[in-house]
Amino acid sequence: MDAVRTCIGSRRRATRSSLLRVVARSDGTVVVDPKAVMPGRGAWLTPTVEAYELAVKRRAFRRALRLERDPDTSAVREYLAGLGPDGPNSTAPERQDMTEQAERLMDN
Repeated sequence: MDAVRTCIGSRRRATRSSLLRVVARSDGTVVVDPKAVMPGRGAWLTPTVEAYELAVKRRAFRRALRLERDPDTSAVREYLAGLGPDGPNSTAPERQDMTEQAERLMDN
């Protein structure tokens, strides 16, 4: 069973495999960790530009990554823009099903 995480932008629960991990580097930038193996404190984000914008608006990157100042998240924005409108592999319906499944699992 895949672990369930919460998106820092939309605050929706989803399986770890359907979210994108981001990590703060020592130079104050936030980078994408698609394989979820980079060292350091990470945060989870739904791989859409909308979720990214919500996270920026809520200052969620700073809070979730426990940073002293607002980080440079432009690398995350560029990565998400390159994925297209529906995220990786354009599987939005599948991702929605996974989110609903994760929510059902959390209710049990």
